[in-house]
Amino acid sequence: MKMLPEPRNISSLVLCFLLLFAVSESASAPMILVFGDSTVDPGNNNYIMTAFKSNFWPYGKDFVNHTATGRFTNGRLPTDFIAEYLGIKDYVPPYLDRSLSLEELNTGVSFASAGSGYDPLTPRISNVISLTEQLNHFKDYKRVLEASIGEEKTRELISEAVFIISAGTNDFVVNYFTIPIRRQIYTVQGYASFLLENSRRFLQELVDEGANRIGVAGLPPMGCVPIVITRYSGDPVNKRGCIESFCTLARSYNQMLQNELSSMQGRFRQSKSRFVYLDIYKSVEALILGHKNGIEKVSVGCCGTGLLEASFFCNTGSPVCSDTSKYVFWDSVHPTETTYELVVQTLHPMLDLLVSN
Repeated sequence: MKMLPEPRNISSLVLCFLLLFAVSESASAPMILVFGDSTVDPGNNNYIMTAFKSNFWPYGKDFVNHTATGRFTNGRLPTDFIAEYLGIKDYVPPYLDRSLSLEELNTGVSFASAGSGYDPLTPRISNVISLTEQLNHFKDYKRVLEASIGEEKTRELISEAVFIISAGTNDFVVNYFTIPIRRQIYTVQGYASFLLENSRRFLQELVDEGANRIGVAGLPPMGCVPIVITRYSGDPVNKRGCIESFCTLARSYNQMLQNELSSMQGRFRQSKSRFVYLDIYKSVEALILGHKNGIEKVSVGCCGTGLLEASFFCNTGSPVCSDTSKYVFWDSVHPTETTYELVVQTLHPMLDLLVSN
């Protein structure tokens, strides 16, 4: 599936060059490029044939103009907050939005697709965009830039761009523990190794395409996700504590991911490439266990009952909580805007490292 933005006129090219110079003066990076799943998909699934969408109320209830953009939360995504912190822009748009201006394209887009993962089987379950397809979209995107600003300037932009990858939860929760195919082939640790090998290949391909500044998010405490609690608690209504086996798995996988990124950094020590692990586990866990920053509800989502609803099950007929800032989770899977903002605040030192010279 290749959907390219429409050609722009000469006046747009002039504005584009002006924008590039302006961005270089104020931002710590000129561009942000995003790959992964629903945690970083701002609406690419709006443009493909899948049931896994969120471009309807009450999603987006706290976004600008209460718009349901396709973000799987009530407001902004972590990559929106990252882009703002780095001085790039306030919102990262979906690449498949054909209305994007050339100016918008030149400061970055998200190729992510809700429901995707490192395992090529995972996106097939929901008929969404695989990481391989996301990489192909990135290559198409580069060609659009080359046609508008030239190959040399495109190489410079890509070289200084911040790349963010967030994936892995769907591979375990939606794929491995839900359908039996992978469990017949891999132990859980073997499957984790399989995912890490796929992630390593994906990162290598990004480097081959010119990426230098790459941030890779680890897994959250998966056992604390409301739908996981609902499925695996012996009493999902009254016993809403985190499922420790899933949290242990997430911690183990994250350590393996950190080791892999360190190994890749060693292999690329003679180049400009930089790989930074983005630890989201500890900050989400702190919100859940410590009820910090005014958080009161930690084991249910704000939408509907908060036990099962997500995507089309969280819809115009679903009641929603009156104050999302008191909730860790928006629906039974995805965090609220408040959670995302608080998590990104803890990532600032890692983001600084990613863009430092």
